[in-house]
Amino acid sequence: MLMERKRPTRFKPRYVPRRKVCPFCTDKSQTIDFKSPSKLLRYISNRAKIEPRRKIGTCAKHQHALALAIKRARYLALLPYVPSHVQRTAAVGASD
Repeated sequence: MLMERKRPTRFKPRYVPRRKVCPFCTDKSQTIDFKSPSKLLRYISNRAKIEPRRKIGTCAKHQHALALAIKRARYLALLPYVPSHVQRTAAVGASD
């Protein structure tokens, strides 16, 4: 009589990442505009870099539009290029 070997059971993963949903696709009224730096500040890191899609959860279409709006706001001096200005001034017109 042959003994049957039991296969080891697989463990459930402890962390199952939840799929992020694009905030601009879910809320149709929210628009990406370079003239509102207070909204754009949420998508910039403390090192003044544009946050990646995997962290924010935006779709490719809105990530491209977001990056373009941040670059335009930087060019018009509404948002800073360097991290030292992020901590000091936050953004021009961020009080709106």
